Amino acid sequence: MKIGIDISQVVYGTGVSIYTKELVKSLLKVDHENEYILFGGYLRRKGDLTSFVSSLAGRFQTRLIPFPPVVANLLWNRLHILKFEDIAGKIDVYHSSDWAQAPSDAFKVTTIHDLAPFKFPRLTPKSIISAHTARLKWVVKEVDRVIVPSFSTKADLVELGIEERRIRVIYEAPGAYFKPQSDLAINKVLKKYKIPGNYVLSVGVGGRKNIERIIKAFELVRPGKNLVLVLVGRREGMKEDERGIRYVGQVADIELATLYSGAEALIYPSLYEGFGLPILQAFACGCPVVTSNISSMPEIAGDAALLVDPYSVESIQEGIKRALAGKKGLVKEGFNQVKHFSWEKTAIETLSVYREVA
Repeated sequence: MKIGIDISQVVYGTGVSIYTKELVKSLLKVDHENEYILFGGYLRRKGDLTSFVSSLAGRFQTRLIPFPPVVANLLWNRLHILKFEDIAGKIDVYHSSDWAQAPSDAFKVTTIHDLAPFKFPRLTPKSIISAHTARLKWVVKEVDRVIVPSFSTKADLVELGIEERRIRVIYEAPGAYFKPQSDLAINKVLKKYKIPGNYVLSVGVGGRKNIERIIKAFELVRPGKNLVLVLVGRREGMKEDERGIRYVGQVADIELATLYSGAEALIYPSLYEGFGLPILQAFACGCPVVTSNISSMPEIAGDAALLVDPYSVESIQEGIKRALAGKKGLVKEGFNQVKHFSWEKTAIETLSVYREVA
C-alpha cells in the first residue's frame, strides 16, 4: 500500500505535534512493507519540517510545499477542493491532520484528539472553532475510520453523530525523552529557571487546565512548607507574583522530563482532556500525579494517580497533600501503569486500521 500522511502539524510544539512525530517515526520502524508519502504544508517553518523528515528512516517520500494552515482551511475545509492525491500522488490510504480534511479517493483515516473547541467554546478562539466545525462536517460525511486516544473521546464523538462502527480507540504514549533524569540534570534545570527548593508541577496554563483552582489549592497547602508551584506552558499574559509561583513558559521535551523527575508531584486537575499525555509523561519520569476524576483522565491514570474533583479547590488541596505524603508508593504505581503504553503499540494498532482498506 501507499499511505499518505499529513504531517504539517509537527512544527507547532503541541500534543498533536508530539503525536504526529512519534506515530510517523514508529510506523516507519514497524512497517517494512508499505510505502509512506509524508505531506507537509508550511508558511515559514519549512526548516522545522525538513529537520523532522531528515531524522526519519524507512520507506517514505516527502512532499513539502508552501501551503500554510489558512490555505488548507480554505481549500480543504471550506471549499473542499484539491484532492490530497493532487499533491501526494496516487495513494491507498490518506491519514489527515487534525486541522484540515482534504477530499480524497483513498481510504480516509483521521485522528480526533479531543472535542475541546466544542465543549469549551468560550475558552477557544473563534477562528479555531470555525475551522474545526468546517472540518468535522467532512469527517462525519466522508471519513472511513476515526482514531481517538480514549474511550472517553469515543463517547464524545458518538454524541456528535459519528457511528461507533467507524471509531477506533488507540492509546498514545510518552516519548523516549520521558524517563527519570539524573540529579545533575535536575539541578541544572532548576538553576536555569531559578526554582528554589522543593516544587510541585503544573503543565498547561490555558482555561480548561484549571490554573486558578490549582493556585488556590496550592496556597492552602503551602503554609509551613518550603514549596514552590512551577507552571509550564505559554504565559498568556500571566505574571509571577509573591505566592511561591514560578512560570517557566514552554520548555523542550528533555527539560520537561527533567522537571517531572525533580518534582514532588504533577498537579493536573484539568477540566477536560481527550487523552492527558502529561499523566503518562510524569509516570515515566517517576513523578506522582494528582489528576481529575472526569473525562479521559481516570481511564489513562488507572489506579496509579490520585483522582480529585477538578471543580473543588478543597479536593485538589487534599490530593496535593496526599501526594506529598505518599510519594514513594505513587511513583511505583506510576511506573507500572505506564508500561501499558508505547508508541510501537500505537503504530501497530494504527497500521491495522490502515489495513482495513482491504
